[in-house]
Amino acid sequence: MILGAKQLKIFISVDMEGIGGIGTSEMTRHGGKDYNVGRQLMTDEVNAVVKAIFKNGPSEILVNDSHGDMQNLIHQQLDPRVVYIQGNKKPFGMVQGLDDSFDAAIFLGYHARAGTPRGFLAHTGSGSVKGLWLNGIEVGEGGLNAFFAGELNVPVILAAGDDVFTTQFGELVNCELVATKTAETAQVARLKHGELVQRELFAATERALKKLKKIKPLKNKNSIQIKLKFSSTIQAEVLQAIPGMDRVDGYTVGYTAKNMQEAYSLIRLMYKYVKP
Repeated sequence: MILGAKQLKIFISVDMEGIGGIGTSEMTRHGGKDYNVGRQLMTDEVNAVVKAIFKNGPSEILVNDSHGDMQNLIHQQLDPRVVYIQGNKKPFGMVQGLDDSFDAAIFLGYHARAGTPRGFLAHTGSGSVKGLWLNGIEVGEGGLNAFFAGELNVPVILAAGDDVFTTQFGELVNCELVATKTAETAQVARLKHGELVQRELFAATERALKKLKKIKPLKNKNSIQIKLKFSSTIQAEVLQAIPGMDRVDGYTVGYTAKNMQEAYSLIRLMYKYVKP
């Protein structure tokens, strides 16, 4: 611990597809083969990062479960010093609880955006989304969340997931990156042992915290031009009921949001609650 260090406030968003040791979709869903092993690996990665944060100095840490029903982490095995958000009925999903009081954000277990070649279990929000653009920049969940954090002046200092995700995210955000595994195909991964991944995450967290003051938040324009492409024409048709929603083509809608907070909650509403 660094004597006299200022207490940091860190937000950790944890998805599951990009967790090390998870090599099939079955491990990421309730009832799937080895799902409980996936939960353990997910919890262990969070604890590895948390351990490094507390080694650095006094901290306040909020962990937001960000996968599926968002009830995946084994709560009672998390470091008892963290606060945990569980459940998916929340307007800001993967970034629920993040505000401008945080010093930094960390994304664990993330994956590449929808349609990315070879990206392990790549998607954006749900299988109904074929593409998402913010002010003309195509983003996945990582990019969307980084822009949300950036508007709050919170930098993303570390992101982890398969090698396709880390390459893709690194093109958008300058931060520490940990490739937890290598994507062989969209459904198959070449795995490293979980203990090795956890050591890499611990070391990357230490490096990220040392560079915290040098890492800049990801900024966008004040108004956000959203373009969202679906796999079905039905969502695009139904969403015309929202005032200001444009029909770009049969599968795609557009909307101008005043900021990322409005954009994020609307995007989540569109892909999660409007069904084909």
